[in-house]
Amino acid sequence: MFNPFLDVGITDVIDIAFVGVLLYTAIVWARRTRAAFVVRGIFILGAIYIIARQLDLQLTAWILQGFFAIFLIIIVVIFQEELRQIFERIAVWSLTQKAALHPETVDVLVRTLADFTRDRIGALIVVRGNDPLERHITGGIQLEGKLSEPLLKSIFDPHSPGHDGAVIVERGLIARFAAHLPLSKDFEQLSQVGTRHSAALGMAELSDALCVVVSEERGKISVARDGRLREVNNLQELGASMQEFLQEKYPSRDRKKMSVYFLRENWVAKAVAISLAIGFWYISVPGSKVVEVTHKIPIKVENLSPELQIEAIQPPEVNATFRGPRRAFYLFDPRKLKVTIDVSLAELGRRTFNISERNVLYPKDLTLQELSPSTLKISVRRATRGNEFPRGGAQRETPGA
Repeated sequence: MFNPFLDVGITDVIDIAFVGVLLYTAIVWARRTRAAFVVRGIFILGAIYIIARQLDLQLTAWILQGFFAIFLIIIVVIFQEELRQIFERIAVWSLTQKAALHPETVDVLVRTLADFTRDRIGALIVVRGNDPLERHITGGIQLEGKLSEPLLKSIFDPHSPGHDGAVIVERGLIARFAAHLPLSKDFEQLSQVGTRHSAALGMAELSDALCVVVSEERGKISVARDGRLREVNNLQELGASMQEFLQEKYPSRDRKKMSVYFLRENWVAKAVAISLAIGFWYISVPGSKVVEVTHKIPIKVENLSPELQIEAIQPPEVNATFRGPRRAFYLFDPRKLKVTIDVSLAELGRRTFNISERNVLYPKDLTLQELSPSTLKISVRRATRGNEFPRGGAQRETPGA
């Protein structure tokens, strides 16, 4: 049996690795957004299509095949916003990391937010990750000022004109304040919170930023990230969340630590991505090569007169050679192949019948190349009726016997 993995070259490895990176990006993106349910539905339809093909559910398979024929158009329509995010990330992506945030960034934010919770001062702070935020932000005032407690407290002072907006933090600077963010429509997570939380969750749904909210009414701190909004229990938990975010978005220069972190982070998603990449390569590259496969198919007769019985069929099976892409044979079940011969003319004395392509039932994505032999002979005899009596009359049942 042919093993395509024995012929894997360096170009195939690069091909699989590149597709694996794309799939990993798509998996992480799907987990971050509400697209996960849509992706799960597409995979379920794909599984149903495979099952329909196996069970020969022709109508179901035909409908799903039409669906997957316009699959790309459906993806573009459903995921317009998400695709724009992916293209933006590709545009700004580079091999070098951005300038890391200053070490005191977390300390400044935690101390300031602690004072806000004590004094019941509402605040919304967005710490930028790798994604660009400009497209999602409206209004605001450009500042580019060094991050500090006095500056944050002056911005969010209830008497300040910009206290209701968001502060954008990047590279240890307050890049913009009094900014307006898109509001989330995830009413399940927003059932007990206000507009600031809706804005924080909206930005977390559209980017990889970390959004921190202080509730003016309750004096509680919530963190929104990757489309999830959660309330932190204490300042230690807040500091740990920020440190984890900054370490992920701005890792240290230690190559050894970076390698270990890369292997440990989201290892399940990485394993799934590389497995899917290998599977797609197996289907599309080796699977696209045209091969010829020969199967022995038993012959079945139909429309035989009830007065006749088959004594012998010579030959009892034929060799059929099919040609098609190798992937067409991956889920191919030879037991579904059929050769049927109409022997209704056997009663008139015909004993030899031709075998052609119209007598063979096989998948339409294959081509029948050859049938051997192309004729068959049958031997028939008159059927013996079970209710016939010997010549000389019927035996009668004796009364009382």
